[in-house]
Amino acid sequence: MIISTLVIVGGVAGLVVLVAVALVFIRANQVDLTASVTEKPDWVRQSPPKETLVATSADGEGFQVYDHDEGERLASPFAEQIEDIFRARLEADPNLQQYKVDLGTGADAGLEIWVNGKKFTSVEDLPDEHLRQALQDAIENWNKF
Repeated sequence: MIISTLVIVGGVAGLVVLVAVALVFIRANQVDLTASVTEKPDWVRQSPPKETLVATSADGEGFQVYDHDEGERLASPFAEQIEDIFRARLEADPNLQQYKVDLGTGADAGLEIWVNGKKFTSVEDLPDEHLRQALQDAIENWNKF
């Protein structure tokens, strides 16, 4: 009696697994990755920005969703991605290369902007107009990404 019950339960479980696998294959065949679209699909939005890929590659970390280096303050993954974009902008502008920046997440879950060791809690509080604009541009770039 127990053996026949186990065989029936095992058969039903096997049938459920086969149906689930078949549904996955059917759904996979409905996705056209070559189709021309006007906006990015959701799975592309989950890829990191190119600045993050450059930063993780330079660190020898390979493909990572965000780049958190030793000694940095802890930040959410999206803040780390914005930081990568921000740093790339600072490195490209000779007038802003004097700034060492680090974005972090405070105890209140708010954004902390560290510039040359000094903490700011708002983009508007940053000490230089060009620095404020570079961070605002990085945020807008991340939002478009």
